[in-house]
Amino acid sequence: MDLRFSAADEQFRQQVVAWLTEHLVGEFAALGGAGGPGREHEGFEVRLAWERELGAAGWVGLGWPVERGGRGASLTQQVIFAEEYSRANAPARVNHMGENLVGPTLIAFGTAEQQARVLPGILRGDELWCQGYSEPNAGSDLANVQTRAERSEDGSSWIVTGQKVWTSLAQWAGWCFVVCRTEPGSQRHRGLSYLLVPMDQPGVEIRPIVQMSGTSEFNEVFFDGARTDTSNVVGAPGDGWKVAMGTLAFERGVSTLAQQIGFARELDHIVDQARRRGRSSDPVLRQRLVAAWIGLRLIRYNALRSMTGLEDGGAPGPEASISKLQWASWHRSMANLGMDVLGPDALIDEEAQSLFLFTRADTIYGGSNQIQRNVIGERVLGLPREPGR
Repeated sequence: MDLRFSAADEQFRQQVVAWLTEHLVGEFAALGGAGGPGREHEGFEVRLAWERELGAAGWVGLGWPVERGGRGASLTQQVIFAEEYSRANAPARVNHMGENLVGPTLIAFGTAEQQARVLPGILRGDELWCQGYSEPNAGSDLANVQTRAERSEDGSSWIVTGQKVWTSLAQWAGWCFVVCRTEPGSQRHRGLSYLLVPMDQPGVEIRPIVQMSGTSEFNEVFFDGARTDTSNVVGAPGDGWKVAMGTLAFERGVSTLAQQIGFARELDHIVDQARRRGRSSDPVLRQRLVAAWIGLRLIRYNALRSMTGLEDGGAPGPEASISKLQWASWHRSMANLGMDVLGPDALIDEEAQSLFLFTRADTIYGGSNQIQRNVIGERVLGLPREPGR
């Protein structure tokens, strides 16, 4: 990938900056980047209004094809928007699941009918989504899901029964994309299907999971005879594994570059603390700060490299797991570094403690580090399956 920006790209950057400067005002600006990971409850209604503001101006679905309602922006333009959005300290988006996961998945694997029915609501910012992957006994091991779906007697519906857990933002979502077992007796990745299930119906119960921080953006979701139309299976019945892997790959796309701007802001704060406290001259801490700075840039370049296949309209491959493994481990180490820079003062610094505690989850959610290593080893390097799997 050519990392240089053309004159046209820089002109696009100015358009993005100008729009954000004009519209990121009042209650939107007052949020100051609120609503990030672990803080999804912050200013939710205002952030929802901001999502609609973005949608009305055509900034949602930026990279989607024009014929699907998007702008058809190049990968470079998508990177520019993601980075400038983060630099502007704009509110965290409320519909990452819709715009960056289910939307691209439907464009790649869905029918024309599904695209026409689902994509406009996402583009307007009206329809919010959540992800039904993890289960109590199938966290990162997605192929072990036990939630099942059966055809209704008249063949018009799928009837879904089972439990999902760690379902982010389910309390606000109108729809959930659910991986479930539709072939009785099937095992592992065979016999799975990818269903689009409405949340506001009998047979769906949402229970918030209260965390140590007191927040509850995660939820348990119980399906007890919930229904969805048979037309809401993405891909053919039984092809759910392939579609689900496509969704996970899209999750590690352009949006991770905006995440890295946030990481850079956090690292800058740690470096500033080290200087103010006279700790930047400590040879060990100094080397760790330098290593963190270098590591963040390596994350960026690797993420850009992994996206090169998207430029011709392709779907991300299993190489996307490299980025997830890389940034999750780096972010956790950076939080450790922040605590060490503060020393005893870290015991009374709520911001540092919150970052330290939340980054423990980075190496678990979205696929644990071990799962990412398995994907890389088996699907990228062609190594034998891990013993015992």
